[in-house]
Amino acid sequence: MLSPNQDEHAHSKDPVKYGELVILGYNGSLPGGDRGRKKSRFALYRRAKANGVKPSTVHILSNPQDSKVLNSRGQHSISFTLSRNQTVVVEYCHDEDTDMFQIGRSTESPIDFVVTDTAGGSKESEHSSSSPSTISRFACRLVCQRNPPYTARIYAAGFDSSKNIFLGEKATKWKNPDGHMDGLTTNGVLVMHPQGFPEESKQGTWREISVCGDVYTLRETRSGPIRGQLARGESSALQDGSLVDLCGATLLWRTAEGLLQAPTLRHLDALRLELNAARPQCPVGLSTLAFPSLPRSHSLEERQPWAYLACGHVHGRHDWGQRPERHRDRQEGASGSSGGRRECPLCRSVGPYVPLWLGCEPAFYVDAGTPTHAFVPCGHVCSERTVKYWAETSLPHGTHTFRPACPFCSAPLSGTPGWVRLIFQGPID
Repeated sequence: MLSPNQDEHAHSKDPVKYGELVILGYNGSLPGGDRGRKKSRFALYRRAKANGVKPSTVHILSNPQDSKVLNSRGQHSISFTLSRNQTVVVEYCHDEDTDMFQIGRSTESPIDFVVTDTAGGSKESEHSSSSPSTISRFACRLVCQRNPPYTARIYAAGFDSSKNIFLGEKATKWKNPDGHMDGLTTNGVLVMHPQGFPEESKQGTWREISVCGDVYTLRETRSGPIRGQLARGESSALQDGSLVDLCGATLLWRTAEGLLQAPTLRHLDALRLELNAARPQCPVGLSTLAFPSLPRSHSLEERQPWAYLACGHVHGRHDWGQRPERHRDRQEGASGSSGGRRECPLCRSVGPYVPLWLGCEPAFYVDAGTPTHAFVPCGHVCSERTVKYWAETSLPHGTHTFRPACPFCSAPLSGTPGWVRLIFQGPID
């Protein structure tokens, strides 16, 4: 359950909040509910005691046994295996100025935020749910400065239960001109920093982050053997609105300051009540429509608004304009997918006919505007500026493609522009 963001900052004795990571595709909570370290959003607070680490001693070893002995000393380390008889081990020492948070698929204790593959809201994801995960068990780590401005930097790979990051012979790795070793994880950690988020949001360029936190252009494919070019002058420091992709899940970073400016769940519910108070009507059935309350917005209700996404006309649920495969259409519509192709009785436009769902994850909004637009084809509703921002944001998909998707359910957007303005019958319109 989300709590209003400002309540978390009401008392000066509260711990310092660095920000939150929110997984795209979950409209406020995981389908089975948020539990422990597995949830749809993860808040990063300053720890009672610093747990950050920084590079210290470098060892060049020719005997694999020496590497095992070194790794068993209880210190954090990164091992770069260059060949069967040469390994470079970089030991890390305690850093009292930083806090470290680790993200990955593993449920082992070093992972603070457990992330699994996000179903993409489409038919293909249903068949791929049993396929192996492409998210690394120890995918990445965030290192936050414990003092203002509390900068959060991202690094590829996380330390495992043995406090080690191991890059084997086949991993992409290299020695930099200054002599220090670096490398990339198998499927990579990608980052996109937008400009001017959220007021004048403009998408940035997707980059890959190395194990040591340097920024590179993308490889030819996600797990290609050759690294991209060093992106000089670019930083691994996250900013409000930065996206982090782990090849199977995409995370949005919101700073504590950014969250204070974002709408709260209470504000979104007030907008819902305002929409309902205008008593929108089904133009054919003449029944009054109402968006269900936000915590219940996962199951269809009798007065739920539906919309023809080709034109945006909002109706109640009905069976007009059905095709011979109407039974399948009805099933698809109830699940919130494309719902088959139907003809709007008002303007004769033919396209998907789906139930409308309010977007109730506040972190995805770029403003607190009235929910007037819906994503196509899923029917998630939010403000005009929010729908346009995400429709123009290409998200990684698979090993070498990018496409815009609804942030609330991860369904890939269809058509251009990928959204529609809703036309309500009654005082709202």
